[in-house]
Amino acid sequence: MRTCKKSIESACARTAAAAAALCLAVSLSGCSETGKYNPALSDLGGVYASSFRDLDLSVEISGKLSEEDVEDSSIYAQENWGSDDVYSGFTQYDHDPERTVFGEDDGSAVIAEGEVSNKLLRWGISRRPDNLPPKADPGAPELLEKYGGAWIGDTEKSVIYLTFDEGYENGYTPVILDTLAKHNVKAVFFITGPYLKEHQDLVRRMVEEGHIVGNHTVHHPSLPTLDDRQVEEEILGLERAFREKFGKGMEFLRPPKGEYSERTLRLANDLGYCTLFWSFAYDDWYRDKVRGPQYAYDIVMRNLHNGAVLLLHAVSKDNAYALDSIIKGAAERGYSFGDPRDLLPSGKAGDATYGEE
Repeated sequence: MRTCKKSIESACARTAAAAAALCLAVSLSGCSETGKYNPALSDLGGVYASSFRDLDLSVEISGKLSEEDVEDSSIYAQENWGSDDVYSGFTQYDHDPERTVFGEDDGSAVIAEGEVSNKLLRWGISRRPDNLPPKADPGAPELLEKYGGAWIGDTEKSVIYLTFDEGYENGYTPVILDTLAKHNVKAVFFITGPYLKEHQDLVRRMVEEGHIVGNHTVHHPSLPTLDDRQVEEEILGLERAFREKFGKGMEFLRPPKGEYSERTLRLANDLGYCTLFWSFAYDDWYRDKVRGPQYAYDIVMRNLHNGAVLLLHAVSKDNAYALDSIIKGAAERGYSFGDPRDLLPSGKAGDATYGEE
């Protein structure tokens, strides 16, 4: 594990000092307000003072989904990698506060020599027929690989991987965990700060049953809109709280909304993380959009491919009750479910320490 990540592994030993600092930070108004979130505070307070009301869930995935219809893929690529961006209207972080990321007419990033681009990008994929691996946005896989990330496994092997995003709990995670235990399948569960705070019983089940708990940040913000310190605190604040409770670190990061920049990829890599996107996703996060387990089963089966990294939202009742059939259906088609740790880049793959010393 990289030195910068090791430097946080003594965080639990500093818990008392952090608590004292937290109290001091609000001393003018009294320690009774320590439950109020203060983004200037470091360490564990950001998690334990957070709530689901703090999460930015306005957008779950802003990039192209597996079966999203786009008439002209070149237009989509321009929208995603050019100027027509959902965030192009507001100023985003750059080292020079007088500059915006989208400073040029063509949408190209304005960066100084030695810096990396902070242009907001959205992870998107295009489905291919006959269960072939999908295509990611032009240039995105290369950028991801440059900074130790992943989005798909070995496309020469019929091995697939399950990942679940857990921004909040909707009552279906116990069903998902029961089904995974029944079939001895391991998955990555990407959690937020409020999820860790409010559902430690479920997180403990994930850990004890051999799953990987991934980092979905404390508050689910779009990372390119934050400065370096804020990005680090969104990531490391959650990891410190998780380590304090379970004695383990975190290795995988899933950027909220699938939004990223070269700067945030580099920051995550410097912190010792593998940024993990996906090769399949669909619009399964709407609680009021119940279409039935058969729908979930069918769309997953249509999109199975070698090395698939499946993103499923655990808030979906359809996903929870289709999971048993999905696992069986994939096996009937010759696929097996792999250990997500195999997706870690060279030098970290198979790291059984799971973030521990």
